[in-house]
Amino acid sequence: MPTSPYHLLLPEARSTSVVFASPHSGRDYPASFLRRAVLDAQEIRSSEDAFVDLLFASAPLHGAPFLTATAPRAFLDLNRGPDEFDPALIEGVRRNIHNPRVASGLGVIPRVVANGRQIYRGKLTLVEAHQRVIQYWRPYHDRLQMLIDQSINDFGQAVLIDCHSMPHEALENMGPPGAGRPDVVLGDRFGATASGAVMDQVEAAFIAAGLKVARNMPFAGAYITQHYGRPSRNQHAIQVEIDRALYMHETTLTPSAGFDAFRDLLGGVIAALANIGRVPAVRVAAE
Repeated sequence: MPTSPYHLLLPEARSTSVVFASPHSGRDYPASFLRRAVLDAQEIRSSEDAFVDLLFASAPLHGAPFLTATAPRAFLDLNRGPDEFDPALIEGVRRNIHNPRVASGLGVIPRVVANGRQIYRGKLTLVEAHQRVIQYWRPYHDRLQMLIDQSINDFGQAVLIDCHSMPHEALENMGPPGAGRPDVVLGDRFGATASGAVMDQVEAAFIAAGLKVARNMPFAGAYITQHYGRPSRNQHAIQVEIDRALYMHETTLTPSAGFDAFRDLLGGVIAALANIGRVPAVRVAAE
């Protein structure tokens, strides 16, 4: 089992209200989990946001904390609610109100990975499902809430940048023919989880780096943005999806030749994003 439910990189001193987090880049695959899986070790990684933790690792250099998962998404999905159990996978779970994510096999304990491939040979017990939530989901979200609370207390606002990657094929049908695909998709649940001003600044940071940006299509944000985004309370949450083809080979799950250059490019974006959270600090100091 992973030795810790998360990794937390902290700056020498918090200087921004921005919090970076990566819930899907965990890659500590328990041997017992792999033995029960139908898929091989390569196939089971297809849902992983591979290397996103490395792409955003410079966040603490700009005064922001960076929280990353250790458990892989195929084992436990931190971007789902703790009660999103799939009755087709977990014994003793009653069928409840229709949840399209759970119905498609993508509950908090996923039944499938990318392209609908089944993970397990049989079902899991309800006890095991609850254990995963207790051991990994709750510690990650407890820590994330603490980081957000600290931002509110110190800066008067919090800006959560929820870091993800997306398959290149997910963008095939984006926009009209010839319009070009976005490199980055920002999700704020169509304005529900972040103020327009914050969203505009986040978008501008990526555009200034020469990246094409789309909003909310095809990814508007899931549990994390919905749960933590409370713009009326100065608590903003934006999901960031980056095209994997920009920095990795999706078939082999290895960094591409352009990985280092893209990471350096993203370093400038991270610095600009951190600056978004410094304005409230100046206001508080003046008061």
